[in-house]
Amino acid sequence: MKDFNDKIAVVTGGGTGMGRGLVLQLVEAGCHVATCDVLMDNLDETLSLAKKANPEVTVTGHTCDVGVEDDIKRFAEEVREQHETEHINLLFNNAGIGGGGGFVDGPRDQWERTFAVCWYGVYWSAREFMPMLVASEEGHIINTSSVNGFWASLGGGISHTAYSAAKFAVKGFSESLITDLRLNAPHVKVSVVMPGHIGTSIAINSARILGNAIEPTLSDSDLEQVKQNWIDRGMPVHNFTPDQIRERLREVRTQFRDNAPTTADQAATIILNGVREERWRILVGDDAHRLDEAVRAAPEEAYEPDFTQRRRLLGSLSSEDE
Repeated sequence: MKDFNDKIAVVTGGGTGMGRGLVLQLVEAGCHVATCDVLMDNLDETLSLAKKANPEVTVTGHTCDVGVEDDIKRFAEEVREQHETEHINLLFNNAGIGGGGGFVDGPRDQWERTFAVCWYGVYWSAREFMPMLVASEEGHIINTSSVNGFWASLGGGISHTAYSAAKFAVKGFSESLITDLRLNAPHVKVSVVMPGHIGTSIAINSARILGNAIEPTLSDSDLEQVKQNWIDRGMPVHNFTPDQIRERLREVRTQFRDNAPTTADQAATIILNGVREERWRILVGDDAHRLDEAVRAAPEEAYEPDFTQRRRLLGSLSSEDE
């Protein structure tokens, strides 16, 4: 699919980050877009920017929690009605959150919430929109995994189970679709996207969605747990007050967005170029390429405590799950 002009795209998680970047670059290319998010203040801003970028195309915004199957069903029906179509050409399963780091000793509800958004959001969306892709003359499904879809870690001392498990599932599902589509719908292609550290608001948005986004709402016991986690990781925060922990949380989440080696717009460009080139495997960011090479070179060593230091990767890896 070399040309997106007059095509119809669906983008989940379009409110910020790579989702917003994809929406804006698609409309600039003449593509009609339906996008959804669970945080409507973010999505409204995306819609405003999109309509200014190209008022000639149809752009619709939809409230949808991709971790709830009924929401995705409703979203798909709204796309059919508002775009007056039975087909789409592009499906970007982009929405995701971080969280649910600990499996052995962590809250089950947060684990399952993270897994539902990051895996079932992709699965349910693919189920609902696949008939519309197949109904098109040419189609492409693009599923966002992560470097944590081939390396289930953020480095020693940090549990990262729910997100990693979900992203491994997305990668495996996408790869399995290569043959399935070739046999049953050869005009539909598939890509799996594996970003490294991208300048997005995932840390901020994840906290909002999981219920602890606004630091003043965190209880003293919650803050003490955050503080203890940092102490266990060697951070000198023993004398921090609750207000200082809150402020540090804000800084960490903002720095994740603002200090990334690859911007969200750059990531969107890489993804769309990969779609044009029909590449099934799209690594995003130099850090993603370096980590991929390191894990492939020494897979048995990938989870040793000094792996990130030895491979000089620590500076390119940041946690969105503090």
